[in-house]
Amino acid sequence: MTVRIARDVSFPCMLLVAAASSLGCTQGPPPTPPGSPSVALPELLAESLPAPSAHEAPPLPSRAPPPAPTVPPAEASVPSALAQTRDRPAAAGAAFEGRRDALWDAIVNDAPERAMPFFFPLEAYEQVKDVGDPAADWRRRLVAAYKRDIHALHAKLGDDAGDARLVSMTVPDDRATWVDPGEEWNKVGYYRVFGSKLRYSAHGQDAAFDVKSLISWRGQWFVVHLSAIK
Repeated sequence: MTVRIARDVSFPCMLLVAAASSLGCTQGPPPTPPGSPSVALPELLAESLPAPSAHEAPPLPSRAPPPAPTVPPAEASVPSALAQTRDRPAAAGAAFEGRRDALWDAIVNDAPERAMPFFFPLEAYEQVKDVGDPAADWRRRLVAAYKRDIHALHAKLGDDAGDARLVSMTVPDDRATWVDPGEEWNKVGYYRVFGSKLRYSAHGQDAAFDVKSLISWRGQWFVVHLSAIK
């Protein structure tokens, strides 16, 4: 007797499924190829990022701007562009002492530029002087004389320049007077005082330099003539 066995084409597939189940295999995405990131970016974020350029270096991290330089008190306290006031000046305070020390340093070192913080400011002079070109008058006459006087005072110190020490600057504030507009080719008034002295010592001996004329701007004293009115 001939026995016929029916062919079941699903039988090998069932065996394969059973074998896979016994090995703990589950269906899922294919493994990540080598070199790919372990975590994919969200689609929206990935689309918003610009494509890197082969010729463009990555941007450097931003740096904070450097801090602003510190302005010396002698310069920070000079509001020369503002209008004049009738505030009465006094030879005291950090701003005055800073300007005074700048003048002394200029004399000792024969460096007139260092004394400019104590000289009457140009912007203020342009408001005060009733002449055709106040800036030129300020530079060519007043500043030029100021620098010549500083050179001359340094020469007077001579060999004592390295040993001379500033003691004080005396200003006879009680003798200061208000100069009205029109009195000294001026269109703006100011306080003026004569007879100030820059006192110093050298080798135990006291001495002084005359400071011919100070005038005020907004309640502060400035030199306008050092050794003589020129």
